[in-house]
Amino acid sequence: MQDKQNIAADAVDNDNIDATVAEQAVEQELSAEQRIAALDAEVAELKDALLRARADLENQRRRAQEDVAAAHKYAITKFAGELVSVKDYLEMALLDQSGQIDTLKMGVDMTLKQLVSAFDKAQIKDIAPQAGDKLDPHQHQAMSAEEADAEPNTIVRVMQKGYQISDRVLRPAMVVVAKAKA
Repeated sequence: MQDKQNIAADAVDNDNIDATVAEQAVEQELSAEQRIAALDAEVAELKDALLRARADLENQRRRAQEDVAAAHKYAITKFAGELVSVKDYLEMALLDQSGQIDTLKMGVDMTLKQLVSAFDKAQIKDIAPQAGDKLDPHQHQAMSAEEADAEPNTIVRVMQKGYQISDRVLRPAMVVVAKAKA
């Protein structure tokens, strides 16, 4: 009988062990499902954050492009505002019917001063080489060469002065340079 009781106890123990193992398997399965659900939620959050970051970056890029386009389009506004008054003065000079040369000359002088002021504000400077200066190919354009007593490649005369904006040449000065005598 003892054997029967031991066998019965073993069976109960086996049933308890099987139940415990089954419970642990269910808990592991639930915990795996919970982990999968938590990881899916985290992936969804990260995807949302990524999409928002991409949208924000795209908006910043678009705004920067618009700012650059506006800067290019309206960069000349300040200089154009300065030139409007120069144009007004020139039109007034053309409308003058008085025939007084001194008045006309004074008006043209005032207009030139207004234009020089506009150039100064826009950082437009003259390139005005003098006779005897060495030819600088970055600022001067040799239009011709003529025999002269000066060293070769020195400026003999200026045909038209040049201009530069800040340190960039807008138009080189057109000059005649000396060449060696034959």
